[in-house]
Amino acid sequence: MKRLFFALPVLMMILGSCSSTKFHADYDKTVDFSKYKTLEYYGWDKGSGHRLSQFDKERIEQAFANEFRKRGIEIVPKGSGGDLIASLYIITQDKTSYTSTTVATGYYGYGGFYGYGPGWGWGPSMSVSTVHPVDYKVGTLICSVYDAKEKRLIWEGIINGTINEDPALRTKNIPKMVAYLMRKFPKKPVK
Repeated sequence: MKRLFFALPVLMMILGSCSSTKFHADYDKTVDFSKYKTLEYYGWDKGSGHRLSQFDKERIEQAFANEFRKRGIEIVPKGSGGDLIASLYIITQDKTSYTSTTVATGYYGYGGFYGYGPGWGWGPSMSVSTVHPVDYKVGTLICSVYDAKEKRLIWEGIINGTINEDPALRTKNIPKMVAYLMRKFPKKPVK
C-alpha cells in the first residue's frame, strides 16, 4: 500500500501538554465515510513498534479503538474482511534545548560631592550567565486509514509534540490526545 508521509517535526501520544502538541489530519473528500462499519487493525508499521513499550502500544491501540467505536466502526480481527484497515507509525527523536540563567550583582549609594549633599552614585556591577542543557524526546504518531476494498489511503491523522516520561501521565494523556485528533475524522461520534 502506498504510504503518505508528512514532513513534520516529531511527537507522539505519550505527550505531556496539549499546548505544545500539534494535530494534523487530511482525508479524501470524495469518500463517503458513513458507509464504513468495520475496521481491521494492522498494527505498527515496520520500524516503529520497537520504539514503544508494550504498555504504550496497548494504550494507543485501545484509545484509537475506543474512538472508532464511538463513530459506529467496530474493530474486527485482522484478516476478517473489515471495511477499513488502520496502521500506526511512530517516529521519536532525542532533542536538547538550552536554558540560560543570568545573575547580576552591583551596588549603589546616596551621596553628593565627596559624600556630602544630594545625588546618586553607582558602583561596579557584574553578571554571570550559566547555560543548562535540557534533554527531552519528541515524536510523531501517524494513524493511517485505508479503504480495504480499494486499497487506498483515505484518512491520515498526526499527533506531534513532546513525549512525557511519566507513565502515569501517559496513561492519562494518550486517550485525550487521540480523542482530540479523532475530532478531525470525517465520521462523527454516534449519539
